[in-house]
Amino acid sequence: MNCKWLAAALCGIAVAGCGGSGGGAAPYPSDFQEVVRGANSRVFPAVVYIHAVAADTGNGTDNGNVIRGSGVIVSPDGEVLTNFHVADKTGKLRCQLNDDSVYDAELVGADKDVDLALLRLKRPAGAPPLPYAELDAAPVEAGDFVMAMGAPWGMNRSVSIGIISCASRYLPGSSEYTLWYQADASISPGNSGGPLVNTGGRVVGLNTMAAMAGGDIGFSLPAATIADVLPRLREYRSANWAWFGLDLQPLRDFDQNIFFDFDSGVIVSGTEPDSPARLAGLLPKDRIVAIDGVPVTVQTAEAMPDFRRRLGLRPFDVPVRFSVRRGSGQELEFEFSPVPKGKVEGGEKVLKRWGFTAKAINRFNNPELYHYRQNGVFVFGIDGMGNSAGANLRPDDIVLSVNNRTVETLDDIQAAYDAAISGADRRSKAVLTVLRNGSKRQLVIDFSSNTERE
Repeated sequence: MNCKWLAAALCGIAVAGCGGSGGGAAPYPSDFQEVVRGANSRVFPAVVYIHAVAADTGNGTDNGNVIRGSGVIVSPDGEVLTNFHVADKTGKLRCQLNDDSVYDAELVGADKDVDLALLRLKRPAGAPPLPYAELDAAPVEAGDFVMAMGAPWGMNRSVSIGIISCASRYLPGSSEYTLWYQADASISPGNSGGPLVNTGGRVVGLNTMAAMAGGDIGFSLPAATIADVLPRLREYRSANWAWFGLDLQPLRDFDQNIFFDFDSGVIVSGTEPDSPARLAGLLPKDRIVAIDGVPVTVQTAEAMPDFRRRLGLRPFDVPVRFSVRRGSGQELEFEFSPVPKGKVEGGEKVLKRWGFTAKAINRFNNPELYHYRQNGVFVFGIDGMGNSAGANLRPDDIVLSVNNRTVETLDDIQAAYDAAISGADRRSKAVLTVLRNGSKRQLVIDFSSNTERE
């Protein structure tokens, strides 16, 4: 590739993003400029500016925590893709479209593991179809030109351009189910959830993370992963991954400096307590060589996310057959079904009159709470305008009891709530005993005022 031509093309980013060069000839070839403008015109009308309001109740009052992000419309009836961290724990979502029209949006589904959320714009019946962008799940290659679109810094929409610098980036802590596209197209705060677009005007990824150290690089969720997860967000309101309880290790574990002398399979490094895998009898150092008769191999860490995603997308009610080699070569077969990861993670209860949401403690998302109580209920979200706002209740408080009723499960707290609301306890206050950072304390919620809100 001609490096001078590449440098000139990248210098034209401001022209592509803001629609003008300030006079004079464009500093990059006209044919490339037309490619950029063509792709931009196909996707830019579908880019959404998202204004999300989340309650910040660390001191018991609602400080109006505003999160600004981006999204992209992916269906004519108003489905919008964005990041989980943009839509998480928000009380209100408001979206501004490219034509300056504004709609409230509802959260259809979200998944923390791949940082993906699906919204739907609240539009009147019979409203005309919206401009939307199409996903392109075909793999990209290093060196491919891409454009990052969104609304950085809460300002008007923009587009930056760069190349894919790595098409399969493994990010420890963020790659359980997916690899990432690394690109040098500029991603700034507020660009999260905006589309990463190829020169054909199709969405190849969703802008998610940026890192300035070592250069201006960003990481995007690949469209192939989005295409896998999207149907589950519609069906379950979450990815609701199938969970086997398997801890796995590649054959060539460079980071741990462990190399297994095998050409195929994936190593079981352990199993989770009470998991389907442990109950079935799998042991550490077992080597899985086939699943349902199909050979499997995970050579490196980069191959693990795809393998885990394929397992995670399995149906819950269909047994899976694992062919295993143990010890000196003993051949074993295990057949067992996964359970919904959402069930292991725990559900949640919305206690409207009290003004907070309770969630079950789980080992995946709440390890710091799991340390104190392996089975229990904690405060997940607080309505800043609700009755709990002035009670000094805080997110991550573990609820031990309500009005002297022991709370160990969501059913327990629901029963205590129902009893208090129905008047069975003949009181308009709820006395909660909570565990906060290992210390017990009592808090009182006065719910004499009806502040229930949808």
